[in-house]
Amino acid sequence: MNDETGINPALSYFKELFDGGELSILNNVGYPNPDKSHFRSMDIWHSASKSDEYLETGWLGRFLDEECYKCEHPTQALEVDDMLSLALKGENNKAFAFKDPKKLYQTSQEKYFKSLYNHDHHHDDETVSYLYQTLGSTINNADYIFEKSKAKKTTQEYPNSKLGKDFKTVSSLIKSDINTQVYYLSIGSFDTHVNQNERQEKLFGEINEAVKSFVADMKSNGLFNDILLMTFSEFGRRVAQNASNGTDHGTANQMFFISGGLKKKGILNALPDLQKLNDGDLIYTEDFRKVYATILKNWLNADSSKVLGWKNGVYDFI
Repeated sequence: MNDETGINPALSYFKELFDGGELSILNNVGYPNPDKSHFRSMDIWHSASKSDEYLETGWLGRFLDEECYKCEHPTQALEVDDMLSLALKGENNKAFAFKDPKKLYQTSQEKYFKSLYNHDHHHDDETVSYLYQTLGSTINNADYIFEKSKAKKTTQEYPNSKLGKDFKTVSSLIKSDINTQVYYLSIGSFDTHVNQNERQEKLFGEINEAVKSFVADMKSNGLFNDILLMTFSEFGRRVAQNASNGTDHGTANQMFFISGGLKKKGILNALPDLQKLNDGDLIYTEDFRKVYATILKNWLNADSSKVLGWKNGVYDFI
């Protein structure tokens, strides 16, 4: 990328985006007192909590609570997966998780689910009442999601990988007039304790080709300036290789931002100082909650202090 920075060769399209001013990279992203447990650190990133704070709602879920309490269709955020991640669970509002809009609709129309909901969706038990509420919301909105997904079929070719299919679904929805502002996709696993080179090459290759198709699709439809791709992981890897040609759980990480509307391009801050480590780990300099606050303020027009309790400013690169 420049005299000091390189990128995995499997991410060749990311290099093209970088050269074209359509990729920004923020280094050393993390949080104080990092936790190296997958589950705990993922909870921290999803909930935007402190490392010693336990929250049952996600940062995007709280965004939905603030911004979508009067939405006709509570589909401001969608996750393309079987299960809904903590990041998208609010106190009163939650995103929808599904793999395929058509299958979601077909399932919602099954007589069993409709009769179950119509039979008795008022219940004194809080948990049972919540389940009925979720069932009813799914039945009532599956048709809306499916109809929007059919409205603007894409002619762009996408790879046959899971991520490629997920991006194709997202593309069809973005090109419709659905009210969704946030789409959540995932790929794993980058837990590369063994044979890291081979595992990363495969995963990065899948990401590279899926993003390449998606960006081409957005550009051909004049939408690339209006969308932002952001990557995150619960932690990075340790600097030194282990005995199994891999790396173990680390701390600070990089975040990638892809858009035609970036205010600042390229490498946004100083690279990790490999001469100054904390017991073999990178030292974080950028708090991930500041990134979230920036997304909320600059892209979602939301009050980040209400959603995150974050009052330490935002970045100016997106």
